[in-house]
Amino acid sequence: MKIGLVKANFPGERRVPLLPKDIKDFKNEILVEEGFGKFLDIDDQDYIDKGCHILSRAEVFAESEAIFSLKLIQPTDYSHLRIIGWTHPFGSGQSFMKEQALPKKLIVVDLDSNSPCIYYENEIFESGIPKGLLYKNSFYAGYAGVIDALLQYGLIPTEETKIAILGSGNVAQGAFSSISKYSSNIRMYYRKTMSIFKENCTKYDIIINGIEIGKDDDPILSFSEQKSLKKGTFIIDIAADAGNTIEGTHFTTMDAPIYENDGKYYYVVTNTPSLIYRNVSQELSKILSENIFSEDCSRFLSIKS
Repeated sequence: MKIGLVKANFPGERRVPLLPKDIKDFKNEILVEEGFGKFLDIDDQDYIDKGCHILSRAEVFAESEAIFSLKLIQPTDYSHLRIIGWTHPFGSGQSFMKEQALPKKLIVVDLDSNSPCIYYENEIFESGIPKGLLYKNSFYAGYAGVIDALLQYGLIPTEETKIAILGSGNVAQGAFSSISKYSSNIRMYYRKTMSIFKENCTKYDIIINGIEIGKDDDPILSFSEQKSLKKGTFIIDIAADAGNTIEGTHFTTMDAPIYENDGKYYYVVTNTPSLIYRNVSQELSKILSENIFSEDCSRFLSIKS
């Protein structure tokens, strides 16, 4: 199958999801956009030497049977689409699914860190991709996002800083690994102990959310509960579950990562792994090469039959 790899044009994205060193015995023909590896100082010739074809962005879209985009593809490319990549159908990609994937009957392979699935015409199919494959990307999201949030907020925690972390998954673990280097005054809350968090939430200076909730679930921090938080409370939604887990929040960007509302501060940046793109690119390339690109990707088309 002809797989086209385009440079992700999501704001702030710098990860390179396929490195020449990991291209070995692929059963797909790989078409790569020129300048694909520039953020890691990789020349186009390095991809050519591994049997890839270097083309312009327009040519990659025109000649590929499927497109891999590392992050949610942007409106400038909507006229071309066939996608394999991170789409977040129930998160930041909801409007994309409604306005592009469904009307155009696109097969969308979402490489979700926990449960990668195929989406086609309002149906969800098993992808055959191992679950939890990209857990390190999620860990790095928590790790790097917390560091960035603290620097943007202008605060390095001390033992006097009271910190709560919501969740026990990969993102929350990354957040704990990061912030615990500055303070041990941290308490982690899980879904089963969330009632205890709610009883104590007004005590905290920093609240880090690592949980995504279902679209029909109640928020963990409602509007009224946020109002009760003390002035200056910093909420870092490292899961970037905007408007859901923390009611009423909205996404922020790397250029404007924090906003204030009613004396509380919010960080809801969506692509924090890209903050440490040199580390993450190494992990992504190895995993994607072994589990996605090495086998014939036409297997994802079988859902149509």
